[in-house]
Formats: sequence, structure tokens, C-alpha cells
Amino acid sequence: MHRLSSRLVRSGVAALLPALISALLVACASAPAGAPAVDDSAWVRSTRVDGLAGPLAWDHKRYGDRKPTDYQATEHAGRPAMRAHSEAGNSTLRAPLALPAGQVPGRLAFSWFLPALNDKADLMDSEADDAVVRVILSFDGDRSRFTARDHLLSELAHLITGEPLPYATLMYVWDHRYPVGTVIPNPHTQRIRKLVVESGPQRLNRWVDFDRDVRADFRAVFGEEPGALTGLGIMSDSNNTGETVQAWFGPLHLQTEGAPVLAGAAPDASAP
Repeated sequence: MHRLSSRLVRSGVAALLPALISALLVACASAPAGAPAVDDSAWVRSTRVDGLAGPLAWDHKRYGDRKPTDYQATEHAGRPAMRAHSEAGNSTLRAPLALPAGQVPGRLAFSWFLPALNDKADLMDSEADDAVVRVILSFDGDRSRFTARDHLLSELAHLITGEPLPYATLMYVWDHRYPVGTVIPNPHTQRIRKLVVESGPQRLNRWVDFDRDVRADFRAVFGEEPGALTGLGIMSDSNNTGETVQAWFGPLHLQTEGAPVLAGAAPDASAP
């Protein structure tokens, strides 16, 4: 611990610890957990990953003594949903993933229903980088490509959460300042990046559906092929701006390339 502290001070990272901890907890695979927020709900049953039998195991990741976002499984506007309500909150719903050998992420379908955006948020400002909705994907990879700073951050993440910083974290977000296609790196590490997939208020108060090519997005955002997908998460946060925000997440469906068809599974007529 003393050795790590000395290295953080020498690198200049120690002065940024409050903001770093916030970023690391969003990206890392583990954090102090609260009571499970979901059970055998329609949203859980409808969210699926090709090649994996049964529902995903979702955990509500709460960050120390910070006020959490409230997540509740429900139905909204005709479909199963996970409601997220944040009053200056900050927590994540996350499911760890271990895809069968040889399988890689293909397309990810998800949907959002937002009544309003957070006008005070700015994803390029470390003191205001809240997002009403995020879909979070974490990946493994060749850690020899980490910078010295990333190695330090990974050690810090391991100290705080019990697990190292993922090799890469890709977040899909809906924003009001930056246009669709904008890539927003984390101000402290290039291993966490946001991709704006919806912008502006034009499609508020309705379900907005997305069908993303995860591999293509990863290549565009990080400039390399993705490694193993290790986690899938959703998040609404407003702790930096102190605002009250609400959103609904529809079920997610991750298609994997080379995924076997499970016994008894019906073909997905909506797949492209």
C-alpha cells in the first residue's frame, strides 16, 4: 500500500483521486454491492446473450457510502423495463459475462425511454460527466499495452474494488451537447471511452431502439479488435450535477458470432 501511494504521488495521480475513483468504479467489475435490485422479472427473462443458457445474474453495484440510483424492474409503455431513478445518485446494474470459447460479441440490441435529459451534464467535464442512460461493455485484452499510468490506475482499482481495471470499457450514451458518433475519452485513462449514439431531445418520451455492431464500434472507438467481453451493465447517474433524472431501459439482446443455437430456442425473426 505504501509503495502504491508513493507511486501515485510521484505520477501526479494522487491529486486526482476523487475523480479517478468515480471513473474506476463505473468501469470496474466489482464494487461494494447492495441488496439485489432485480429478481426473476420479465426484464431479466427478456434480456439474453446468445450462447448462454438461463438469465444473466445482475448485481446492483453501489459505491461505498455514495447515494445509489434506484433500479426497479417494471413495465413501461408496453414492454418490460428497468426503471432507473437518480436523485444525485451513482450506482450500476451489472452482469458478469463469460462467453464460450471462440465466441465474440456481434450485435447488441437495446432501447431507452427518457422523459428528459440532464441539461447541466457535460460528458467532457470531469466535474459534470453524468449521463441519464449508459449501456456499459467491459472487455479483456493485452494489458502489456497499458501505459504506466493505466497500470497504476489498475492497481488502484484492484485496491478499491477487488478487481483490476478492465482492459477496455465502452459506454453507449444519450447526450444533449455532442452529436451522434462523438467519442469521449475518460479524462484520466484512454481505457474508458463513451460513444454518443443518440443526441438531443427530438426522441424523448418514446422508446428508442438501437442495434449496434459491437465489434465495429469497438474498432472505431479504440482502433483495435475487441478482446473477450467480460461484463454488461446499465447505469443512470447524476451525482456530479445533483439533479434528479429518470429513465427506462428495455431488455438487451447480445448476439455473438459463432454462438450455438440452444436446444428449444426459437429463431429470432427480428434479427438482421
